[in-house]
Amino acid sequence: MIDSLLIANRGEIARRIIRTARALGIRTIAVHSDVDAAMPFVREADAAVCIGTAPAADSYLRQDRILAAARETGASAIHPGYGFLSENADFAEAVIAAGLIWVGAPPASIRAMGLKDAAKQRMIAAGVPVTPGYLGDDQSPARLQAEADAIGYPVLIKAVAGGGGKGMRKVDAREEFAELLASCQREAAASFGNTQVLIEKYILSPRHIEVQVFGDRHGQVVHLFERDCSLQRRHQKVIEEAPAPGMDAATRAAVCDAAVKAARAVDYVGAGTIEFIADGSDGLRADRIWFMEMNTRLQVEHPVTEAITGQDLVEWQLRVAAGEPLPRRQEDLAIHGWAMEARLYAENPASGFLPSTGPLDRLHFPPGVRVDSGVEQGGAVTPYYDPMIAKLIVHGTTRREAAAKLAAAARDTQVWPVKTNAAFLARAAAHPAFVAGAVDTGFIERHGDDLIPAADPSPAVLAAAAAALLPEGRDPWVGLRGFRVNRTPVTSVAVAVAGRTHLVAQPRAAGHNQDGVLFLDGEAWPFGLPRADLLAGGSEGDGAILSPMPGRVIAVLIAPGQAVTRGERLLVLEAMKMEQALVAPFDGRVAELKVAEGAQVPEGTLLARIATGEE
Repeated sequence: MIDSLLIANRGEIARRIIRTARALGIRTIAVHSDVDAAMPFVREADAAVCIGTAPAADSYLRQDRILAAARETGASAIHPGYGFLSENADFAEAVIAAGLIWVGAPPASIRAMGLKDAAKQRMIAAGVPVTPGYLGDDQSPARLQAEADAIGYPVLIKAVAGGGGKGMRKVDAREEFAELLASCQREAAASFGNTQVLIEKYILSPRHIEVQVFGDRHGQVVHLFERDCSLQRRHQKVIEEAPAPGMDAATRAAVCDAAVKAARAVDYVGAGTIEFIADGSDGLRADRIWFMEMNTRLQVEHPVTEAITGQDLVEWQLRVAAGEPLPRRQEDLAIHGWAMEARLYAENPASGFLPSTGPLDRLHFPPGVRVDSGVEQGGAVTPYYDPMIAKLIVHGTTRREAAAKLAAAARDTQVWPVKTNAAFLARAAAHPAFVAGAVDTGFIERHGDDLIPAADPSPAVLAAAAAALLPEGRDPWVGLRGFRVNRTPVTSVAVAVAGRTHLVAQPRAAGHNQDGVLFLDGEAWPFGLPRADLLAGGSEGDGAILSPMPGRVIAVLIAPGQAVTRGERLLVLEAMKMEQALVAPFDGRVAELKVAEGAQVPEGTLLARIATGEE
């Protein structure tokens, strides 16, 4: 067994690996950037080494510094987690050349599956069904157009080196092809340094089915059944589950057998995932499920497989990397119940899922739920890395039970002042179509109006905010699931919720002006008695330009007194590498300018105010 393990990653996955390593008696070493020095994974490791500054290119992607840290700390193995260097064949080779154990796929397997076109050619040779399409070397626009015409629209253009939803374009008609091809190639060149693409038939009711596979150095390969990751937004997974809804035994056997064939075709060792795309328009059928790609690492959603099989996949990785045989044979593995996982992100669904960063003054999860998180209350979400706060994982005897548990877990999650998608997740897990198993990759787009919470507080929130002001010495964090207001003779009192003043029917006057935060169904609402300095309304109607997210002002395009027209760009914010331009809500002039270029601003900050000619 490995005796000391360096984890070349951060956050949630680093903590996950540390838990299993500690249980096995393995010493752990964390590497971290300077801004991550106080993160829980650094504290929980047995040793830690700072390897650079906040940008990943100067820390978590620095192979030389990671290997130097391994030498300095006496590590015998390196686990790359997922993301960063986990599928970098050059790094895997460097680890092995340094005399260390690489807890990952063999470099040759990573390379074999790294390019989508070559991987598909290999799968065809192995007898694994692949999506109809074009994988050729002729990349001329005319040839690609002709192949798309022959396949029939809609088609999907995919960068062969793509991943994470980048380098993909759906083409609905022949007339759109040339423009979308050029756009896809530009993004592929910028993101991956490779403009080559493949063309696939676009599946109209696509389901994302993936199979967890494991191989060892003794020639054994097994599968640990399938997961369904169809609930996606912009090609990013939102809710994953295992097993897949609607999967019968015969189809499961065919898909899992194809996954094992795929792994054997590249002499696979360690944890891997074979991803398939299924046409779900007529249920799941073996002849309508095709190979898409292979992820040669542990997946973010691996906990749902652990929940239904009772196996610790990180322990499997460590044992296999140490040369041991697989802990279980295929006949020893079975599905028990149903599991679901939701990704809790620092983002605001009400403002187009803009990122949200800042301190975590409140971070509370309900009991009875597995929570894999990289942060803690009192910490912060920074703008430098992935905005995932936690994974909420539940298990039930049936799918309906698991969905109900997941919805309840998301509703009872409390985060402040960072905005999250908790309410969005709760609504998705409780949606009748989701509960019925009617899921495909278009689910969120179809049901978006039902899933995205309103930007304004509901009557229940307003009533609860007014009532919560009454008790002296109350807890400022107010959880309100099941809160009820009795119907008694009322008077109207003013209460401020989320920076706006509302008149609320309340049995008696509020007792004091202590501010607090209400948590209801996954949402968080700051409240208190109105103050004279509160911005009245803060809406487009009064010309207030508020920061829609925490971020840095990277451009100020106006000056006090300047005339502006409706839709004119005023300022530009940046957070988590996303830019957001703020525009004038109407024709007028700049009455106030509160910020300068380079300023860091929290969400809701008054940046400027536009006045009409009458003001």
